[in-house]
Amino acid sequence: MDRQQVFDVAAVRDIIAARRQMAGAMLPILHGIQDRIGYVPPQAVALIATELNVSRAEVHGVISFYHYFRQQPPARHVLQVCRAEACQARGGEALAEAARQLLGCGFDESSADGLFTLEPVYCLGQCACGPNVTIDDRLHARVDAARLQQLVQAKREA
Repeated sequence: MDRQQVFDVAAVRDIIAARRQMAGAMLPILHGIQDRIGYVPPQAVALIATELNVSRAEVHGVISFYHYFRQQPPARHVLQVCRAEACQARGGEALAEAARQLLGCGFDESSADGLFTLEPVYCLGQCACGPNVTIDDRLHARVDAARLQQLVQAKREA
């Protein structure tokens, strides 16, 4: 996702309109916005609150509660490292540290070159073959530090 993504009010309004009558509409709306824009812009919070007749604080509370939602635009590539117990048992902590070192940033931060955002994720559904990562929503299983370096380098060269 491009960091220069412009807030598209019309797109957000369309997403809200398409989902506002659903039971528990807030989560589908937030997912729709993030899927479309790459994050949930602050300007969208007020629109959602108005359309769902809830406070902005309630919308913000939902966004901040779920790790999935971003409040800032991600870098060009998003690297997610599984932090669930099964991956931890298979070397996930060492992989997380390798990712932090390789990118030079912590979780929920972006690398200095602006190419990668590093995010924790709490289960990618491949517990038997961890540790796992996704890069730009593509799953990679049984990843160690050397494999992670190859994957990141391939994205840097692309």
